[in-house]
Amino acid sequence: MENKLTIYNTMSRRKEEFQPLNPPFVGLYVCGPTVYGDAHLGHARPAITFDVLFRYLQYLGYKVRYIRNITDVGHLTNDSDDGEDKIEKKAKLDRLEPMEIVQFYTNRYHKNMEQLNTLSPSIEPHASGHIIEQQELIKKILENGFAYESDGSVYFDVEAYNKKYPYGKLSGRKIEELFANTRQLDGQSEKKNPFDFALWKKASPEHIMRWPSPWSDGFPGWHLECSCMSQKYLGDVFDIHGGGLDLQFPHHECEIAQSTAAYGHEAVRYWMHNNMITINGQKMGKSLGNFITLDQLFSGENDVLEQPYSPMTVRFFILQAHYRSPLDFSNEALQAAEKGYERLMAAIDVLQHLKPSDKNSVNVDELTAKCFQALNDDLNTPILISHLFDGVRTINSIAAGNAQIDTANLEKLRKLYNDFVFTILGLKKEGESAGKEHEVLGKVLDMVMSIRTEAKQKKDWATSDKIRDELKNAGVNVKDTKDGYEWSVE
Repeated sequence: MENKLTIYNTMSRRKEEFQPLNPPFVGLYVCGPTVYGDAHLGHARPAITFDVLFRYLQYLGYKVRYIRNITDVGHLTNDSDDGEDKIEKKAKLDRLEPMEIVQFYTNRYHKNMEQLNTLSPSIEPHASGHIIEQQELIKKILENGFAYESDGSVYFDVEAYNKKYPYGKLSGRKIEELFANTRQLDGQSEKKNPFDFALWKKASPEHIMRWPSPWSDGFPGWHLECSCMSQKYLGDVFDIHGGGLDLQFPHHECEIAQSTAAYGHEAVRYWMHNNMITINGQKMGKSLGNFITLDQLFSGENDVLEQPYSPMTVRFFILQAHYRSPLDFSNEALQAAEKGYERLMAAIDVLQHLKPSDKNSVNVDELTAKCFQALNDDLNTPILISHLFDGVRTINSIAAGNAQIDTANLEKLRKLYNDFVFTILGLKKEGESAGKEHEVLGKVLDMVMSIRTEAKQKKDWATSDKIRDELKNAGVNVKDTKDGYEWSVE
């Protein structure tokens, strides 16, 4: 843990050195998906961002408990506590039980996460599995005077809370602005104020998902689950809470208010938010209908896609931008990411076959220090990748005989690329992620190249050149080396 990681804390609006509450233990909670449809490119960004954080914290020696929730109840089509439950709406359309929808899309989400090579969280709690705990949290908030019951529903009293604690400190919203920007007609709402939010909603007669409670048969509000489950599994105060920037308000703001209202103090020490993926400058999302599912990306079956993109290309594309910067989708950007990823993997293959020299002209320690410096600076993966490509030039220079590396530095260089590329950034060779195609192609090439070798031994240059040219026409580049040959796919 010699490396001092700094992270940008959204609450303080500055970078802070990360100091866990109870080292070497770290508590990390990240908002997961609402499972009523397939995961899209926008879902990939927080999954990959916090996967890298999880991986790096573990690499530094911390024992991390990583919680990522599954929202399977309470997330309404309108975030202002109106409309249908998103999962129930989908269940009615498909004529299925809501939990069939939940299971189906949770399974598909897990499959996509595995394709992207994200590590599984330590615990993945479901909102519907914590109804009792959510009711107990509501009782605490009611007892402390920060909520009220209205016709079987329970609402958080933002105005009462704001008199004791500042509401809006995470997002910078002020209650005066909320008053000015919202309006309601007298007698048209159960709420005292339009910006109050639901802790418990009374179920209408046609509502399928419902549980008994002291107030009514109903269901919990969307914001409640994260306050409840994060503190259940990580304690009343824990280290890091992550999620997309779009959750900063109202979701995370409401989480802060709920936890503080119940326990008298905030739960989270560091708030981290990844920025959005946009398409033509607009946030990508299901509600806007402009999303590209991960399955479509991997298959190429979407009108805006010029080709399929592999899971590792998508992961590399996301890592090429800093997690707090917006990232705009384009085929050109993904195609560039594909080339960059392939170049990096090709260099790692070359690195594995390098032979050490008696002399050394490569400063591996300096490169390693730069890589750590980039990651410790708020997970600056694009800077890290730029340093790795500086190393790629060095690797190619050694292979061409223009630089030298001794045994000790060669081992350090191999460790550097294994640690940063595979262990921390979570990339892997495409053959491992795309099945056995790469391995099969290699075996076929071995057979073809053995025929070419025999032709060269017989001085049958016409056959030898024909094999090489036909492979090139098929998109396979073959390069003769003193130890045999190397190949790559264009």
